[in-house]
Amino acid sequence: MDAVVDEKVLGEMRKGRVFPAFALVGWRWIARNPVATVVPILLPFFFLYFLHIITPPSEQATLFPLQVAGAMLFTTQNIGSLCLSDSAYWRLEQRLQDIFVASPLDKFRYLFGVAFSNLIPAAPALVVLGIILAYSTPVSLAAWLVLGAAIFAIWVLYSAIGIAISSRLQSQMEVWPVGNLVFTTLGILSPLYYPLTILPPVWQGLARFLPATYAALLVQDALGLKTALPAEALTDAALLVISTVVGLLLAMRLYQWRER
Repeated sequence: MDAVVDEKVLGEMRKGRVFPAFALVGWRWIARNPVATVVPILLPFFFLYFLHIITPPSEQATLFPLQVAGAMLFTTQNIGSLCLSDSAYWRLEQRLQDIFVASPLDKFRYLFGVAFSNLIPAAPALVVLGIILAYSTPVSLAAWLVLGAAIFAIWVLYSAIGIAISSRLQSQMEVWPVGNLVFTTLGILSPLYYPLTILPPVWQGLARFLPATYAALLVQDALGLKTALPAEALTDAALLVISTVVGLLLAMRLYQWRER
């Protein structure tokens, strides 16, 4: 059995203690592989760097806070890909699914546990980006709360999507292409790094089906950023909640907890 998932962790899982067990998994991962915290930090900075190059100088001061806030949502969204990889690895390679099913752990607590363990290596990137955001534009307490709520919604939903997809994979070889295809596509279609209005009308319509779109619009409104689209904050919040709930229900419907 992999060193990261040892008897102590499994003992906590058997007792139904979700967060202590999966917190150990996440902490041991970054303690033994510090590069796991470096990648989530570098990835959004690559996007920010190239966006800085292609953004007209006259618009850089206005769009940079939008892009940093989008990088925080993008980092959170990518946790879903990590959840997909971990859940598939434990089920296909380590054969731990039967242990999880036989324990007091139900699928909802398992979902939050896996999501929490993968939030730990992504947390440093969120902290660094939050500091940059605070330096680049004034952020009120209300705006921080809205940003935190948007991050929470995206974290739960996309983690559920990743775990649900993982339960349908038949081979470890499918994890990398499927995970990258799904979460890269979702990240590109959602207007996280740019205003929604710069997209062609057809793409704007497609983006409206993604919860991350409403998270981005809501955060942009809360930060007082000019996106050229006078989106109503309450409407964005309602659509974020509705799309998150619908997406979560669909993910749980797709998720196969017990092997057939």
